[in-house]
Amino acid sequence: MLKNSKIYVGQVIHRRFKPKNHYFRYKVFSLLIDLDDLEEINNKIAIFSYNKFNIISFFDKDHGARDGSSLKNWVKKNLSNIGINETEVKIKILCYPRILGYVFNPLSVFYIYNKDDKIISIFYEVKNTFGEQHTYIFKTQDSDVIKNSCVKKFHVSPFIEMTCNYKFRVIKPSNKISVIIDQSDKEGKLLFASQDGIVKNFTNKNLLFYYILHPLMTFKVIVAIHYEAFKLWIKGIKFIKKELSIKNNISEEKNEFK
Repeated sequence: MLKNSKIYVGQVIHRRFKPKNHYFRYKVFSLLIDLDDLEEINNKIAIFSYNKFNIISFFDKDHGARDGSSLKNWVKKNLSNIGINETEVKIKILCYPRILGYVFNPLSVFYIYNKDDKIISIFYEVKNTFGEQHTYIFKTQDSDVIKNSCVKKFHVSPFIEMTCNYKFRVIKPSNKISVIIDQSDKEGKLLFASQDGIVKNFTNKNLLFYYILHPLMTFKVIVAIHYEAFKLWIKGIKFIKKELSIKNNISEEKNEFK
């Protein structure tokens, strides 16, 4: 049993408030991986591999610089850029794993801890279906509930304008996880999105069980995105054309809200 890496079993919820109501909920499981555990997980968990194909896998190239280079070094470089030069940090990432070689992560969250096990920074890594990625990076004060806010800087949904604000609320990972995003435009609240989960030990038995329960989960994620987009189109919601093409963007954010 791994001490710092966990499985979280729960659900994703989206609720749109305007110009028409739209709601969906899907059951999912996620991994909270301590980057220092990856080799141990690779060696101990039979159906999991690090940087190579397996039933369940994790690849460095799916996150950060997305060039296969060290994910931990990428995080440390960006911490240095915002004035955090801790020599001892623990980096955990909450994400979907690859399943049978495929993954799409609309949002991955990096939790960065100092040597006293206090969260000092959070990275919100957002991807769209065009193969692009933007990471919102925050310094944080350790708390059971961490709150951040920023201006939207990245085209995600073709049914939401760019002129929006995000409010992030995350609980410090423990027996459960919760990531909540409230999105608003100049006229008020537009979208609520959340991911919640209950902790399970990262063992061969548990990982195999949740894989059997959700054998094509990562394929379901991308299919669900297009299915829900089709329903929005049917409802007559305005299509927003993407104006810029990027690969990886990073923004250093400072705002918190109460």
